[in-house]
Formats: sequence, structure tokens, C-alpha cells
Amino acid sequence: MSIMTAAKSDIPYAEVIGDPISQSKSPIIHGFWLEKLGIEAAYQQCHVRPDLLPQYFDMRRSDPLWQGCNVTFPHKVATLEWADELDKKAQSVGAANTVYRDDNVFRATNTDVDGVLESINAAQEHDQKKISIIGAGGAARAAFQAFAELGCNNVVIIARRLNVAASVVGEFDIKADIVSFDRAEEALKGSSLLINASPMGMAGQPAMPQAVLNAVSQMDEQALVFDMVYAPLETQLLIMAERENRKSVDGLNMLIGQAATAFEKFFGSPAPRAHDLELRKILTP
Repeated sequence: MSIMTAAKSDIPYAEVIGDPISQSKSPIIHGFWLEKLGIEAAYQQCHVRPDLLPQYFDMRRSDPLWQGCNVTFPHKVATLEWADELDKKAQSVGAANTVYRDDNVFRATNTDVDGVLESINAAQEHDQKKISIIGAGGAARAAFQAFAELGCNNVVIIARRLNVAASVVGEFDIKADIVSFDRAEEALKGSSLLINASPMGMAGQPAMPQAVLNAVSQMDEQALVFDMVYAPLETQLLIMAERENRKSVDGLNMLIGQAATAFEKFFGSPAPRAHDLELRKILTP
């Protein structure tokens, strides 16, 4: 499939790229905000195969109306090579989910970190408390960087491959213990925050292990459970959190939060977050 051209070549535009790309909710989110603000610009999705990524960025460099792109699977790591400058978030996470034009410089960042920070609400002072996280893959890397920015040093990682998790967390400025799933109760006991940064619980993926679900009751009574999964929106982990009277945050919070940072970089205006409830209804028909 060839690379798409701009939907409307006479106005500024941004887009989301990936392979596949039809599942992306980014056009809905950014289109909603553009309409609310009355900004004359467009946002589209663009199917880019891995072998066409260099060609894609070459084409967009020559298009002055292109404002940037969100980057999804499988291009987040490869995109680093084609940006002119990487900010600290992109460097630390080792992946970029946003590239934006600044004058004629292509800058790369990782707004997933902002999405994590917004979702867990830094005001809750998690830096002084025990944090638990499931997973050590790409999504977890954004959380690890968020922990580093908050100064969190009491982190427990629940992972299947302990050696891989140890290698990944060693790249970040945090202190963490790494345990297997059979130690879930120990990992969650007294924790103020639990993040699921794994695909477990997602449609078509393995279920969240019962050991983790049972251990939610061992968390601090004021604990927050944040599941990055948003398909389904109400996961078994969040259902258990509500059953145990713990606060919960679903994956749409992170999706919208990370998009808001990108939107401002693309279009120069803050996203109209006062309309979040309306947007959530559109995203979850």
C-alpha cells in the first residue's frame, strides 16, 4: 500500500501512522478537539509499512503543511532514527510516539509519559509510597520514566521474565524489586498504586492472573488501580478494584492524556479538556 497524501492539502494537518492503522482512535480524538476549537486543520490516519517509513518522513519534510504525527505499532523505536532531535522522554523510554515540526526541525517525544502522569495524578504523592506495576515492556517503559520524574524509589515489578524486567528497569533512575506472579500478594500488600502495563486483560489476550485479582484486597485502602488496557474499558482488574472499594482509572484516561500533549505540539493550542466527558462517550459508543 502506498503512503497516503494529506486529506486536505490546502490546510495544516497532522496524522497517526502505523501498520495496521484502522484501529486507531487518534483521528476521533484530534478531530473532536479541532472542531471544538474551530481550528482550520485536519487530522488523518496513514498506513505506513515498516519498509516505507524512511520514504514517509522524506515526503513529509517537503510538505510545509504537515505539522507532525502520532506513531503507533510497529514504528515507535524505528522513528527515533528519522527525527532530528529527541527530547529526554523519547531518549529515556527508547521510543517515540509523537514527532512534530518546530520551524523545520522534526522533534520526537513520548507523550505516553504524560498520559501516565495524568492518569496516576502526581498530586497523590506516590513518590513516598509503594508502587506496583505489572509488565516490563514498551508501555511499562513510559511508566518507569514517569516514576523517575516523580522520584519514586519503592517500586515492585510483577513480570514473567525476571531477567528481562531487570535489564529494562536498569535503564531508568528508579529502584525496584522484581517478582514473579506467584508473589502477587506480597507485591501488592500495602501498595498505594497498581498499574497494569501489560496486555493481560485485553480482548484477545491472556486474562489477568487470579493471584493478582485476589491481591487487590491487600492494597492500601486509599490505593489507586490504573489499567492501561482500554479494550475492554472495564477490565477484570478494574472490576475487582471497584469491588474492593479502591479507586480506579481506565485506559481512556491515558489515551486522551497523551493525545492532549501531542495536540498542542501539532496545532499550537491546548486541547479543550473541559469536554472530556463528551469525548469519552464518543470513544465508547
